[in-house]
Amino acid sequence: MKHRMVRTVSAAFALALFFGCAGAAFAEEKIQLAILLDTSNSMDGLIDQAKAQLWKVVNELARAKRNGQRPQLEVALFEYGNDGLRQSEGYLRMVSDLTTDLDRISEKLFGLVTNGGEEFCGAVIGKAVDRLSWSRSDDVLKVVYIAGNEPFDQGYESYKASAARAAKKGIVVNTIFCGDYDEGVATFWKDGAIRAEGRYLSIDQDEVVEDITTPFDADIVRFGEELNATYVGYGREGEASKSRQEEQDKNAAVMGAEASVQRSVAKAQGAYVNEKWDLADAVQRGAVKIGSLKDDELPAEMKKMSLPEREKYVAGLAARRAELQGRINALNEQRRVYVEAQMKNRAGNTTLGEAILLAVEKQAELKGFVLE
Repeated sequence: MKHRMVRTVSAAFALALFFGCAGAAFAEEKIQLAILLDTSNSMDGLIDQAKAQLWKVVNELARAKRNGQRPQLEVALFEYGNDGLRQSEGYLRMVSDLTTDLDRISEKLFGLVTNGGEEFCGAVIGKAVDRLSWSRSDDVLKVVYIAGNEPFDQGYESYKASAARAAKKGIVVNTIFCGDYDEGVATFWKDGAIRAEGRYLSIDQDEVVEDITTPFDADIVRFGEELNATYVGYGREGEASKSRQEEQDKNAAVMGAEASVQRSVAKAQGAYVNEKWDLADAVQRGAVKIGSLKDDELPAEMKKMSLPEREKYVAGLAARRAELQGRINALNEQRRVYVEAQMKNRAGNTTLGEAILLAVEKQAELKGFVLE
């Protein structure tokens, strides 16, 4: 397979973005990540890469630490360049605002379809900067990734103005051109990154994400499936959200064995939290008390239980979950060593997930995060 070194450019961050100022101990431990995907006709490969590598990106970011703490991870999704979207909106759409509900992001990602259209990079960056629920804290790592293959300066909104607005709000914009590196430079993708204090990369959007099979995969996936039994839905969203969780397991499996492994690993990380619908997470995080819930807010198996029985039941599920997560993480550490050894013998073009991780590591370090 032809090897191509990815060339990157990084603009220096302002000194104010460096972590380590007075009061750093009170930093908000959060990473906010927005992904802007071109969904025009030529981008089927890009969307497939995003589907296959979503959980890998989540898992790598979940390894970040600052002040000894794991950050909360929020992800948002935009699509642009699709004729099926409103012309009045610039052929773009906010698919999801920033959220910790990673199953919902996966569901939305798998719902994307490509269709020919006009790709307005400046417009979609501007909408992401203005519409998403960005934190106002300077301590938060706020990152945008935009991927596509048309000239960056197309459309009614100047990418220069959008990039400047992002930089003013402390939002870093990384640009990923789907095609030849020099073509991306000539069509202003590199300039867009520089102006938004980010990095420019190029990828082959049609590169197939290759699985690396390891001796640990089957057990990781099996434990990941067993984890689902430890989730107990409550409230109006409980049943639907639990079904969504199981559906995203199936979606990951469609993308290949490694995607299933990464999905299972993701469910064992602190970034995968579901207190809005899962009773075990909600109780552990203090979001709800079991005694405050009405019978119609509980799943069928809990309705006939007394309060002490309900509390014991949920505590048992949480303990079983912690046990399974510990097993997954132990196996994954062995898997990472195995994969690293295998990767030394492989060469290939960079994919979307790899490009995201290439850029985010240094940007996380500038905010004081360490990716273990």
